[in-house]
Amino acid sequence: MSETFDVAVIGAGPGGYVAAIRCAQLGLNTVCIDEWKNSKGKASLGGTCLNVGCIPSKALLESSENYYQIKHKLSAHGITTENVSVDVPVMIARKDKIVTTFTTGIASLFKKNKVKSMHGKGTLLKREASANIWQINVDDSGNTETIQAKHVIIATGSIPRSLSIAPIDNDRILDNTGALSLAEVPKRLGVIGAGVIGLEMGSVWRRLGAEVTILEAMPGFLMAADEQIAKEAKSLFGKESGLQINTGINIKSIKTSKNAVVVNYNDSSNQEQSLEVDKLIIAIGRIPNTTGLGLKDNGLLLDERGFIAVDQYCRTNLTNVYAVGDVVRGPMLAHKASEEGVVVAEMIMHLEKGQVSENEAVDFNIIPWVIYTAPEIAWVGKNEQELKAAGIAYKAGQFPFIANGRARAMGDTSGFIKILADEKTDRVLGVHMIGPHVSELISEAVMAMKFSASSEDIASIVHAHPSLSEVFHEAALGVDKRALHI
Repeated sequence: MSETFDVAVIGAGPGGYVAAIRCAQLGLNTVCIDEWKNSKGKASLGGTCLNVGCIPSKALLESSENYYQIKHKLSAHGITTENVSVDVPVMIARKDKIVTTFTTGIASLFKKNKVKSMHGKGTLLKREASANIWQINVDDSGNTETIQAKHVIIATGSIPRSLSIAPIDNDRILDNTGALSLAEVPKRLGVIGAGVIGLEMGSVWRRLGAEVTILEAMPGFLMAADEQIAKEAKSLFGKESGLQINTGINIKSIKTSKNAVVVNYNDSSNQEQSLEVDKLIIAIGRIPNTTGLGLKDNGLLLDERGFIAVDQYCRTNLTNVYAVGDVVRGPMLAHKASEEGVVVAEMIMHLEKGQVSENEAVDFNIIPWVIYTAPEIAWVGKNEQELKAAGIAYKAGQFPFIANGRARAMGDTSGFIKILADEKTDRVLGVHMIGPHVSELISEAVMAMKFSASSEDIASIVHAHPSLSEVFHEAALGVDKRALHI
């Protein structure tokens, strides 16, 4: 007889493993099914984010930033160095060690919280309408097992969008996995796609010495960001990071030889261009991973974009089946997935106890976005173009890092912080940042918006001096045109 659980989670990325742990903490008998294998063919928890995404990319970004600082910036501090070099295999090994530490850490957390872990592809089987339990087939390289669960949480994440004329071989043409595992710094690196992955990977290898050219099909740059932030970012990337970014391009062909990749394209003026590089990264976005879930048999519905269709509480059209993370609507962000996983776990607990759930739906408007380039970019809430389109009257306050004492002392003065507040109520509607350590500074903005703070509320809070957080404080003062240091 197959084993029966209160909850079965399919997928062990940030949405899945967090959902499984929270379910177990709430007293629910929980299993987490995941098919990920590392480069050695061994099971590895954490999904894309931990294995070949968020964590390893940040490890390499940190390494490349340290090298760049030593090579180009420390002389201004009176620190001189000679014969500075980078050992890429050592850098990659450090990244891999960090990944292994966290993947094994999740396994330990599962053990601690009594979550059963199963390796293999989970397929949700068809269920009769009268049945009150789901059957899930788990296929581990041909070894199959069927388990049962009252509730199912699908957290299968996303996969890279492919480009038919550029099949990935992770030799010359790379996806994010290949881009995180290069054995040496390429002299010439091409990147197709100027989204988060393309910019971060381009930043890593440019700072290590590669000549990086980014080709983007969209007519503008970082169109999801505030226009002023995007304009500043493009200028700084070209000036400080040396990234060449071309927008509005149309790829015509990609040809691979033994030693190079040649990209033929039309530029924004429809002029024919050719780019020859040593390596080419394909970073044109990601699509929901619904392969192997058994959609044709179990009746699970997808929306018009191929995501699993869910309501605001992550409930699918199937009874007691939920979906979270990249496989459903909303931003493809690890922290969004984790938050949805917690919300669903607590909702299931209430249902099991016969209680009405008091959980709120995840508010996408207060989920922060971060791009870990140099300088970093971060935002939360509405941008100026969105407020204008909606006809919402607002006021703006802005303050540059160059006028901040701590930024001056660090020698990192690029960028600014901008706060947008409702013209009548003064409630903060959005915060947009570009500059040093804004990935950390954005949390104060998220908290302010969570508690419906006004710009005056922020302006009245005493911020430590000297600190980068003072830029946020001065931007709040600037909403009412009373910034002190500019």
